Order: sequence, then structure tokens, then C-alpha cells
Amino acid sequence: MGNFLSSLPKTMHASLGLAVLLFLGLFFGNDGFEFDRFFWSWLFRFIHVVVAIMWIGLLWYFNFVQIPNMPKIPDEQKPAIGKVIAPAALFYFRWAALLTILSGLILAHLNGYLHEAMTLGIPSGGGKNTAIGIGMWLGLIMAFNVWFVIWPNQKRALGMVECDADKKTKSARTAMIFSRTNTLLSLPMLLSMVAAQNLY
Repeated sequence: MGNFLSSLPKTMHASLGLAVLLFLGLFFGNDGFEFDRFFWSWLFRFIHVVVAIMWIGLLWYFNFVQIPNMPKIPDEQKPAIGKVIAPAALFYFRWAALLTILSGLILAHLNGYLHEAMTLGIPSGGGKNTAIGIGMWLGLIMAFNVWFVIWPNQKRALGMVECDADKKTKSARTAMIFSRTNTLLSLPMLLSMVAAQNLY
């Protein structure tokens, strides 16, 4: 078992297999399922939640773990973070952000509230559409920050793109400020998404 769990791909394939078995057990026990709008809505909600956990989890990792502890790491050990850990984390971070947005927009379309949410529920008098719309717009702002501010600046800060020392320092600061901005927006965004499930 230890050898099996020491492999991340094997662990994730097993996790996906267990999820599929659970899905089949839950749905076949209730008269089966059809590949209709309800199925696709369920599937994209599941994908949306999974990739959002990856995205916000890594955002909080950067802000609660990596950034505060970097000054405590001896200078000779910092290249391991900058050359190995941070680039890998940033890869999953930015693609999870994109997939969260795409799956959320598809989910909103499948459930028929995309337009109402993007207009903050103003045409329909607010409520659920306003809440989910606020969450969607906050998510879009956060994803924009990831791809067009944090990632370009992190590439310079980590030495993936050549630049002088002053530019590197400024880029690291900019990436940190926008990462903190996303951390600031993360709880309101999550609150809006969750609250929408309990509003009419």
C-alpha cells in the first residue's frame, strides 16, 4: 500500500476510480441517470468545485505558508523554492484558475442563469442571481490577476524571464500585492457563491 500511495498519479487515478464507483452507486440506486442537462450540470459543478479547491488552496498556500516563511529560509536554500517548488505550484495555480472560470461559466449557462448572474441579477430583481453574479465577477477579477499580473511578475521574480535586480525586486513585490488582493477577495467570493445556494 505504501508503494501505491507513494505515486501521485496512481493515488489520483484510484481517487477518480472511487469517485466514479460512488457516482454509479448513488445514481444507479435511484433509477439510473441520463446524459441530459442535469447530468452535465452535475458534472461541471463537480469539476468547478475540484479545480476551485486547487486554485484557492494554492492561493492560501502562497499567502499563509510560502510568502511569510521565505525570510526564515537560509539564502543558500532559497533557490530550491524559486527554481522547483514555486514554478510547480504556479503551474497548477494558474491553470486551476482558468478551469475554475471556464467550468463556472459553463455551469451557469447549463443552469440558465449566466446572463442574469453577469448582470448581477438587476433585470430579475436581485436575490440568488445577484449573489452568484458577485461571486462570478470577483472570480473573474481574481483570475485576471493570476494570468495578467501575478504570473508575468512571478516569471521575472523567479528568474524565468531575464531582467535586472531592481526589476526583479519590483516584480516580486507586485506579484505579492496582487496575490494578497486575491486573498482579500477570496472570502467574499466564496461567501457569495455559497450564499447563492440559499437565496431565491
